[in-house]
Amino acid sequence: MLSVKVFTLYPEFFPGPLGHGLYKKAMENKIWSLKTINIRDFSLDKHKTVDDTPFGGGSGMVMRCDVLANAIDKNIKDKNEQIIYLSPKGKKFDQKYAKKIIKKNDLNIICGHFEGIDERLIENRNIEEVSIGDFILSGGETATLVFLDAIIRLLPGVLGNMDSLKEETFENHLLEYPQYTKPQKWEKKEVPSVLLSGDHAKIKGWRLSKSQDITRRRRPDLWEKYKKNN
Repeated sequence: MLSVKVFTLYPEFFPGPLGHGLYKKAMENKIWSLKTINIRDFSLDKHKTVDDTPFGGGSGMVMRCDVLANAIDKNIKDKNEQIIYLSPKGKKFDQKYAKKIIKKNDLNIICGHFEGIDERLIENRNIEEVSIGDFILSGGETATLVFLDAIIRLLPGVLGNMDSLKEETFENHLLEYPQYTKPQKWEKKEVPSVLLSGDHAKIKGWRLSKSQDITRRRRPDLWEKYKKNN
């Protein structure tokens, strides 16, 4: 079972959408668990202060290392547990990383706020910085939901048909082929005839060619990786 702890200023964010549907069922089946830790509960003063102005000046505030360390140390007993801080300056999060992270038994995520967290905490607690993309969010909670959504669905037993994961976008560095369903004809557009042929070899070949074409046009970076591996 993957045990997740989220360190946040806004625990009401969780489980959010992860508490419904297949994720809720997976939680009930003990495939994964979620615990939220309110960082303010570990503040060192009566005002529940978690941030302060940065040394050297600046327009924003920074989360204090002593408060966050207090929260971490009182909730993480095993020093080998993975701790992730979702940050724009972290390593890029992708499908390959998602597959790697689900092999962990325990996962701890820090939701950042303000201008970030004190660098000394990152260094002293061996925290890994991870970025979900080249953009800025108002807080780490929404990034955490994206991060968890991407990894939990990969856990065995979460999806009804695990074979569907093999053909998803980013597998083998290809974007997914177009999908069609009923009605067969809609607004003068018809489903490609090959998909109605019943010839599984032709269907597989059509899907591959479409994936290749879409990837080549839309994501040349992925296309280069695909060509190197094929």
